[in-house]
Amino acid sequence: MIKVLFVDDHEMVRIGVTSYLSAQPDIEVVAEADNGARGVELALQLRPDIILMDLVMKEMDGIEATRRIIEAWPEAKVIIVTSFLDDEKVYPALEAGATSYMLKTSKASEIVNAVRATFAGQTVLEPEVTGKMMTKMRQKKVKHPHEQLTEREIEILLLIAEGKTNQEIADTVFISLKTVKVHVSNILGKLEVNDRTQAVIYSFKHGLVK
Repeated sequence: MIKVLFVDDHEMVRIGVTSYLSAQPDIEVVAEADNGARGVELALQLRPDIILMDLVMKEMDGIEATRRIIEAWPEAKVIIVTSFLDDEKVYPALEAGATSYMLKTSKASEIVNAVRATFAGQTVLEPEVTGKMMTKMRQKKVKHPHEQLTEREIEILLLIAEGKTNQEIADTVFISLKTVKVHVSNILGKLEVNDRTQAVIYSFKHGLVK
């Protein structure tokens, strides 16, 4: 069964989508939340396979909720399900770590297919979102690999440069050892280096460490 957490502040939307999802033989909605803060709490507590996340909610919006979930649990798979397609919502949501991006106007069957595809490791984007991302990629030229690093990844890279072990990094920034290992792997991949030593050399060479 694909375990799903649905976070949306509109009860009727939750009822409609949950009913359709629950009717599927391979999907189980294990919990619902009506705001981002509660969504983060349930996501980290239940560790569902898929998190369906609305964007505009009280207490905490979906972008911040997604960011916090991914920060604490990098392997989480978040599907944004929203009514918004403006740049101020799309890019921040994907940069926060959302895996897929769907619209509430999508057919229920399309959302189900997105759940299954995302669970299988694929990324599902509305055609409009794909177009926006392609345009942005053409416009944005990354001059240096480290420009792709997140703030947390830069923080961890600097700690690596200080000679700290993964466990020491975990203790310093208050995250799990497993999460540190995921960040380190992402850092090496983005910097296109093979090991921590090369990452440190890169850091000094590009002025990240003085």
